[in-house]
Amino acid sequence: MSTPTRVLLLVVLGLVLAGGGLAVWYFVQPQPGGIVSGETRTTGRALIGGPFTLIDQTGARRSEADLEGHYALVYFGYTYCPDICPTSLSTMTQGLDLLAEQSPEQAQAVLPVFVTVDPERDTVEALASYAEHFHPRLLALTGTQAEVVVAAKAYRIFYQKAEEPDAGDYLMDHSSVIYLMGPDGSYLTHFTHVSTAEDIAKGLGERVDPSQATTAAAGS
Repeated sequence: MSTPTRVLLLVVLGLVLAGGGLAVWYFVQPQPGGIVSGETRTTGRALIGGPFTLIDQTGARRSEADLEGHYALVYFGYTYCPDICPTSLSTMTQGLDLLAEQSPEQAQAVLPVFVTVDPERDTVEALASYAEHFHPRLLALTGTQAEVVVAAKAYRIFYQKAEEPDAGDYLMDHSSVIYLMGPDGSYLTHFTHVSTAEDIAKGLGERVDPSQATTAAAGS
């Protein structure tokens, strides 16, 4: 990749991380003529979410059908991430715990989901160990490189390996956004790395209707 191209990609990533989700804003705003992200949609519904096939931390095959009937908090990251990913996941699950104190029924209707953008290292076993640090109902997903590409594309997630000369390890550049998806798989809202646990609890409290969801059981 040429230097100018990499600089441009890093600028875009910086806008996502430091600008409060500007890239996501583009995808969720109806464009003139009813066009969202280059596709015509008369309802103005954001084109975020869609079909995927991945594997969870128990080795079970999962798809978008497993999220149906639940509100889902969806975050893409990777287990080797030094700070942003664990912080975002902690904030996400703490927000869910705060909601549980205020409204157990609402909290139980929400399924926290983590999707890796680094399937090369994030095996089923690695995800099983990682998920234990965050929430008992966290659904952690991995798959082949091709399967992860499909999932990331469906959720409009940018990611790429950060090439570091002479480095024995590597980091991943990626969007840092927490999506709240409805029981029908539709996008409801999103949170960014600057959102607090209180922000997430408040956002969930305003949007989650337990009567519209199937109770989220552990790992399902």
